[in-house]
Parts: sequence; structure tokens; C-alpha cells
Amino acid sequence: MPLEAGLLEILACPACHAPLKEADAELLCTGTECALAYPVRDGIPVLLVDEARRPA
Repeated sequence: MPLEAGLLEILACPACHAPLKEADAELLCTGTECALAYPVRDGIPVLLVDEARRPA
């Protein structure tokens, strides 16, 4: 389920404050040092660093 159009524009990574981009059921941090992937559950972004997946 895609996020609302304006929502992605105002969301930022809680760890490094870089913009996020949508990919499948995750929001990916665009910061090169961080690159965390945050889950989206039932259309709601879970922007908790403890819930984020580290890059492989």
C-alpha cells in the first residue's frame, strides 16, 4: 500500500535526518552513512531505529 503523496515528502530518517524513499514494504534512508530500512506495517511507517533493518 503506497503512502499518501505528501507524507513521504515530510518524513526523514530518525537516525541521520536524510530523506526516505519508498521501496516495497519499507522506507529506505537515502543517507550514505546510515542506509537503514524502516518497515511499513498496515500502511503506517514504523520510524523506530530499533525496528529498522541494517543494510546487508
